[in-house]
Amino acid sequence: MAISKKRKVANTKVDKNKIYSLKDASTLVKEINTTKFDASVDVHIRLGVDPKKADQAVRGTVTLPHGTGKTKRVLVLCTPDKENDAKGAGADFVGLDEFIQKIEGGWTDIDVIIATPSVMPKIGKLGKVLGPRNLMPNPKTGTVTNDVAAAVNEVKGGKIAFKVDKAGIVHASIGRVSFGADKIAENSQELINALIKLKPATAKGTYLKGVSMASSMSPGITVDTKTFIH
Repeated sequence: MAISKKRKVANTKVDKNKIYSLKDASTLVKEINTTKFDASVDVHIRLGVDPKKADQAVRGTVTLPHGTGKTKRVLVLCTPDKENDAKGAGADFVGLDEFIQKIEGGWTDIDVIIATPSVMPKIGKLGKVLGPRNLMPNPKTGTVTNDVAAAVNEVKGGKIAFKVDKAGIVHASIGRVSFGADKIAENSQELINALIKLKPATAKGTYLKGVSMASSMSPGITVDTKTFIH
């Protein structure tokens, strides 16, 4: 595949043999962006865990202090008595049966689904559609709750969910290239803090094995794990 001129320039700015401090990486990721749009800034964190073991399948949520820079589209699946709460908090879509039918038909034009516990039996059958897209409501991520207004506010305010993949890596979008470098660093630190709190007691050896940062279409920047505050 041909590499664009911008990407070639970006590649020359990143020293593949160098490990950057969090502060330097947060500055550099802004400089190497090659897209015309406000690209997302993603971090990839390799953990010293075995995701095949249930007690080491790290997953959770974190509210980023500066948000993600992306307005998340939220669907609330609930009974009629909760609809006004959800709408008042700014949910984009609110309802139940009509949205279950739409999802069964392949509609997934949303970023987060929040559901009340009472409707979960109806949603179970949507697992095949929602599971692979990481959209299935889950009590562990705060998306199965009776307080739908608080859940919508959290998601709209920069709450993200994350989970370790089969290779032991957590992928998360923590901002945009338009953010100041300090905001990118602080959001990254907040994610690391959340992961450290979730360290499984059975995980052996080094927990934070490696961190890289990149924006859409940019080369990855290796970040020194020691520059995060543990």
